[in-house]
Amino acid sequence: MNQRGFYQPDGAWVGDVIPWQEDGKFHLFYLHETRRVPKDGMPWHRVVTENLVDFRETGEAIASGGPAADDFNVYTGSIVLADDGTHHAFYTGQNPAKSGDDGLPLQLVMHATSVDGMHSWQRHPSHTFGATAGYETADWRDPFVFWDDDAQLWRMLITARHADGPARRRGVIAQCTSRDLSRWEPAPPFWDPRRYIAHECPEVFQWGEWWYLVFSEFSDAFTTRYRMSRSLHGPWIVPDYDTIDGRAFYAAKSAARDGRRLFFGWIASREGADDAGAWQWAGTMAVLEAEQRDDGTLAFHPANELRETFSESGDGVAIESGTSLDAPDGYRDVLTTDDAPSSFRLRARLEIAEGTSECGVLLRASADGDEGYVLRLEPKRGRLVFDRWPRRSTGTEQWQISGDVPFAVELERPCRVEAGEHEIEVIVDGDLCVATVDDATVLSTRLYDRPSGRLGVFVGEGAITVTEFSVSTRDELEVAPFDAADDLFAATP
Repeated sequence: MNQRGFYQPDGAWVGDVIPWQEDGKFHLFYLHETRRVPKDGMPWHRVVTENLVDFRETGEAIASGGPAADDFNVYTGSIVLADDGTHHAFYTGQNPAKSGDDGLPLQLVMHATSVDGMHSWQRHPSHTFGATAGYETADWRDPFVFWDDDAQLWRMLITARHADGPARRRGVIAQCTSRDLSRWEPAPPFWDPRRYIAHECPEVFQWGEWWYLVFSEFSDAFTTRYRMSRSLHGPWIVPDYDTIDGRAFYAAKSAARDGRRLFFGWIASREGADDAGAWQWAGTMAVLEAEQRDDGTLAFHPANELRETFSESGDGVAIESGTSLDAPDGYRDVLTTDDAPSSFRLRARLEIAEGTSECGVLLRASADGDEGYVLRLEPKRGRLVFDRWPRRSTGTEQWQISGDVPFAVELERPCRVEAGEHEIEVIVDGDLCVATVDDATVLSTRLYDRPSGRLGVFVGEGAITVTEFSVSTRDELEVAPFDAADDLFAATP
């Protein structure tokens, strides 16, 4: 992996990201997952970036409290800056050896402050508090703190669960309020849809005339969703397409700069670095940018800074413009003559004929196109899906091949695919893949089993015309290291 525009620490993985923007810099605190057994306690680490492409690791930010501490695991939270210049970190403290009064594994909201520009943090154990009445003790996490200017108080949103009701629908975003960031009082729930097991990593922000509520669904699906409202107090509208990405991009939280809204999440790894492996918790940090449409709904795409790491001077027309594929009751494809590099940006613009069943691009395909990865647009179903062939086989017979599933499970995104021209952009960096349709719909995943192969386009039961198919590559020498002297937080004041 090139690491430009993505980030993963040496010998470890990025868990939930806690982004904070200040003076043009993004301070990206994250849960540092080593996957050691036995567990050695979860700390926060921090990376800093100005350009959303090059990330400077500053090391451990908030350490594990130790095996006996309530915060053996320092889990997700948020950062705020008080008027006196003090930074406040609110985070989840958890120790698997400790249980609440209801016998469930205990989670607590904890507090730390920094007076030296987030270089060091002082814990405040007297400010620790657990679930208030009516909530389970095991789900009291991910505190998100923000200032409510209208009410002149601080609000804290908390991932919580009701103590009663159907187990799969107890999720609620609880709320506490404070005047001084030290003493917190219970308040009515911020959002109580009685839907999902839990709403992880909640946040709210205002953008123009709209408020947005973002959360990660911890239920039968694992994905980050958003809601929108004209008021901080709701009601919250469900947009037609309410997800930010698919299954592989999780726990996304955002920060703003210069009128832009950037979302920082992680692309999950798979067990055994295998395409058929189970999704794992934590992975590689990735950045998506949101665009606000006139109706307030959001479109998502990779940040332009990532796109610009692929050199235009390296662009080449891989498939000639004007190439047409016509297969009214069959299948046709066309492939490049050479394998793609390990890192590239592909732009494919396809004119899709009315009534077409499916079309899209092939990645790391065999010379005959029979094997490889597939990003498939299905106009009749209004979706983008990720697929691969061959699939897992448990034996030699046809019924022992996993060939009766329509696409890779959990890798599906709804999108508008009417007849006409559409663009599929694909950024591949090693085993990372981020695909975008029409600069609005993103699907991220991993590509493990096939490290190389050709690129192509295809159509099934329909017709397409290729209006653009170009591949940009990276100049490995263009990486610009951070200037430590320019980093305000590189040294202790």
